Amino acid sequence: MASIGKIARRTFLIGSAAVAGGVAFGVYAARQPFPNPNLADLLEGSVSFNPWVIIDNERVTLIAPHADKGQGIFSAQTALIAEELDIGLDQVEASFGTPDRAYYNTAFTEAAAGFPLYDMSPTAERVRGFFGGVAKLTLPLMGTGGSSSIPDVYDKLRHAGATARETLKLAASRESGVPVAELRTERGAVVLPDGTEMPYTALAGAAASIEPVQNVTLRDPSEWSLVGQPMERVDIVQKSTGTLTYGIDFRTEDMLFATVKVNPRQGGAMNGYDASAAETMPGVQEIFEITGGVAVVANNTWRAIQAANAIEFDWGEAPYPSEQAAHWDHLAGIFDEAHLNAEARVEGDVEAAEGEEITGEYRSPYIAHAPLEPLNATILVTDARVDIWTGHQIPQIVEQVVADITGVDQDNVHLHNMFMGGSFGHRLEFDFIKQTAEIANHMRGTPVQMTYSREEDFAHDFPRHITMGRGTAKVLNGQVNALDVQIAGQSVLRSQFGRMGYSLPGPDTQLHEGAWDAPMFNLPNLRVRSYVTEELAPVSSWRAVGAGPNVFIYETLLDEAIHAAGADPLEERIRLMGHDVSVGVLEAVGEMSSWNGPNIGEGRGRGVAYGFSFGVAVATVVEVTNTDAGIKLDHVWVAADVGRVIDPVNLENLAQGGTVFGLGHAINCEITYADGMAEQSNYHAHEGMRIWQCPPIEFRALETNPKIRGFGEPPIPPSAPALGNAIFAATGQRIREMPFNKHITFV
Repeated sequence: MASIGKIARRTFLIGSAAVAGGVAFGVYAARQPFPNPNLADLLEGSVSFNPWVIIDNERVTLIAPHADKGQGIFSAQTALIAEELDIGLDQVEASFGTPDRAYYNTAFTEAAAGFPLYDMSPTAERVRGFFGGVAKLTLPLMGTGGSSSIPDVYDKLRHAGATARETLKLAASRESGVPVAELRTERGAVVLPDGTEMPYTALAGAAASIEPVQNVTLRDPSEWSLVGQPMERVDIVQKSTGTLTYGIDFRTEDMLFATVKVNPRQGGAMNGYDASAAETMPGVQEIFEITGGVAVVANNTWRAIQAANAIEFDWGEAPYPSEQAAHWDHLAGIFDEAHLNAEARVEGDVEAAEGEEITGEYRSPYIAHAPLEPLNATILVTDARVDIWTGHQIPQIVEQVVADITGVDQDNVHLHNMFMGGSFGHRLEFDFIKQTAEIANHMRGTPVQMTYSREEDFAHDFPRHITMGRGTAKVLNGQVNALDVQIAGQSVLRSQFGRMGYSLPGPDTQLHEGAWDAPMFNLPNLRVRSYVTEELAPVSSWRAVGAGPNVFIYETLLDEAIHAAGADPLEERIRLMGHDVSVGVLEAVGEMSSWNGPNIGEGRGRGVAYGFSFGVAVATVVEVTNTDAGIKLDHVWVAADVGRVIDPVNLENLAQGGTVFGLGHAINCEITYADGMAEQSNYHAHEGMRIWQCPPIEFRALETNPKIRGFGEPPIPPSAPALGNAIFAATGQRIREMPFNKHITFV
C-alpha cells in the first residue's frame, strides 16, 4: 500500500486543481475506486470481486473494515454484505482486512461541510459531496469514529455483496449453459431451474476469469432476511466463551512483555531516574529510556509493571495549570471576543427579545476514557518488515507512525487490527503505539507486547475536555422566547490532530456541537457562541465529543426557562422543535413513558431532554425518587430515529449501554488535576454506574430519518440533562455542574 504521505502529496495537487478550476479530471478521479488490495496476495483458484469479498474453494471471507470496540459493527458489516450475497452468517468467515485506502471512510467528512446534519438541501449535499471528493483525493483514511461506520458502509457493502452475487451467477451460467435470468441464489449457492446447487466455493475458479458485474440492482428491503432482523453476532460464541482474541490476548513465540513510565504531568520532561532497585527484580530483561520516560521489558507483564513501579523519577513541571481550580478560572476568563471560536448560530435578536430573564452557569468536567482493556500493542521489528498486533481506529496512521520510528518502508509495515475491549475515543490516540514501536525497534527481532498498567492508562489519558457554559433565557407569555448560549472550552480537534501532526484550519465545530444544530426552528431568538483556549490539559475525542457537555448546558438552561414559563417540559420542547424527525422522537418518548408532567408525587420527578448528535435525534425521560438514602433512578425511556435499523437487538443494546454510560458519568466521574497530575488513578475513583443503581431502560427506534445514521454515541448526550431535570422535579434542586454527586447523594 502506498503511504499516506505519498498519497497526500500526489493527490493534493489533483484536489487543489479541482478546487481552483473545477477541472473535470478532479471529478473523474474522485469517482474512481481504489485498487482492490486483496488481489496482491490472492491464491490461485480464489477470487475477489471487490475489496470486501474473497472466495476460494473452501470458504467465503467477508471483509468488515471498521474496527469493533464493542458496538457490534463487525457483525453489522458482515450482514450487509451477506444480505446481498445471499449467504448465511454461519457460512462465512469475517475479517477486519488489511489497512488500505480502498476502505476509506466516506462519512468522515459529512460534518466538515459546515451544515447541520438535518439539512439535506441540494446545496448542503453538494458541499458534502465536494468535501468528500477532496478528502478521498488528499487523505483517504480508513477509520472508525464519530458514529460514522454505518453511514459509511450501508450502501457500499450492499453493492459489494450484490456485485459478488451477480458475478457468481454469470460464472454459473457459463459453466452450466443456463441463462443468468433463469438462475437464483440461496444460502451460498447458485441454484439452477432444476434445483441443482452450484456452491459459491465451487464457482470461485470460474468467477476469477470474469470481470465483476458492475450494474447491479440491490434487493428491496421487503426481500431482506438478515438486515432489519435480530441477528446472532458472528463473534458471539467467542465472546460468550471468553475465547475471542483481543489485542491484549495476542501471543506469539519468543515474545517479551513491557510497560512504560512517562511523566504523569503530560508533556512534561523527565529530568532523571534511578532504576537500580528495578534492575535486579525477577524476570526483568532490560530497562531503557524512551521518549519522555522509561521502558521496562520483562518475561511477563506483571513483572514489568512491578519493576516500573520500583523506579524513582525526577519529573519536570506540567505545561498547563497544575491545580484544577486554575483550569476553571482560566475558562471563566475567556468569554470575550479575543477567544471567540465561532458565532455558530444567530436567529432573531436575543438581546432585544422581551421576557423574564433566567441565567445560569454550567460546568462539565474532564472525564477519562478508561476502557476495560488497557492500551496495549505488540510489535515485531526486523530489518525487512514490521508487524503490529493491536486494536486501533485509524490503522493507516498507525502504520505510518511505526514506519517513521523504525525506518522501515511503510509498504513493509503491517497492522493486524484486533478486537478492542472498549475505546470511547482513546484508541484514536497514538502514544502507546509510538512507545511500543520504540521498544520493539530497540529489541529488533523480538516481538514485544507493551501494556499500560491501569494507573498509567488513567495518568496518560487525553480526557474529555472541560466545558463551561453561560446561558441566558427569556420567557414571555408562558413560552420560551429566547436562548443565548455561550460555551467555553478547549479545542478537542486541534489538541488531537496536533499530536498526529496535522493542523486544523478554522473554528472547531465540536465546541458548539449539539447546541448550534439543535433543530428548534420555532424558537424566535437563539444565539450560540463558542470560545476556545489552547492553554489547558491535552484532551481528545471522548464518546459524543462536543455534544456531551453542550447538550447538558443547552437542555438544562432550556428546562429552567420552561419551568419559569410555567409550561410543560415535553410539550414546550415539541412546540419549539418544528423538525418532524425530532418531534417524532419526543412524542414517542412521551407515549412510552405515559408522560403527564414532571411532578409525579411527593419526592418523585421526571425529567426530559433532547439531543441531536451525528445526525440522530434522541429523546430521553428519566424518572427518580428522592429517598432517605439519596436519589434513586427508577426508570428510563429512550426514543431515537436512525433512519434504518440494521439489527433491532443491537440497536437496543447501544441505546441502553449509551444511556448507562451517560448517566454513570454524570453521577460519578471526573478527572481533576493536582500538582499537574490526574488525581484519579483507577475505577475506584472514576466508577460510573453500579449495577444496583441501573434502572430499567426501555427503547423505541423510529425509522423516519431520511438518512441512515450511526448510533454508537447519540444516546449519551441527553442522559445527563434528563437526569438533572428529573432531580429538579423531585427535589427543587437545580444542579448545573457534573458530576452530580458533588451536590447530591445517590442511592
